[in-house]
Amino acid sequence: MWRTLGYRRVDSTAGLSTVEWSASEEYCFPTDTGPVVQGGLVTALLDSAMGGACWSVLEPQETFLTADLRVEFLRTTRPGQLTAAGSVVRRTRRVVFCAAELFDAAGTLLAASRCTQVVLPGDGRAARSAPA
Repeated sequence: MWRTLGYRRVDSTAGLSTVEWSASEEYCFPTDTGPVVQGGLVTALLDSAMGGACWSVLEPQETFLTADLRVEFLRTTRPGQLTAAGSVVRRTRRVVFCAAELFDAAGTLLAASRCTQVVLPGDGRAARSAPA
């Protein structure tokens, strides 16, 4: 998905992840006021930032699955440079709570998201350290 859409990770530290995307009109639907980025693509970008933040606090033998994901669309998202900043809010032994915000190139807050990630053993194909 990252390669197809052209996502770029621009920052990643423990508990934080920032992802950029240059959204083109081909990922939009038309409106009377101009093209609008489809909400599922906004959600995917926010989810990618939160997922990166979650990965950064896991042990090599752990993986995760999303148990809950919520998005608030605060403003219309237009084509152009978008930045999603994800963070870990809290980590327990079995659960990671994350949040993310989406901004346009002018720094306007467009959407916000929260998710709950369930921590699982990373055995098998889902393992972080599995060979490619």
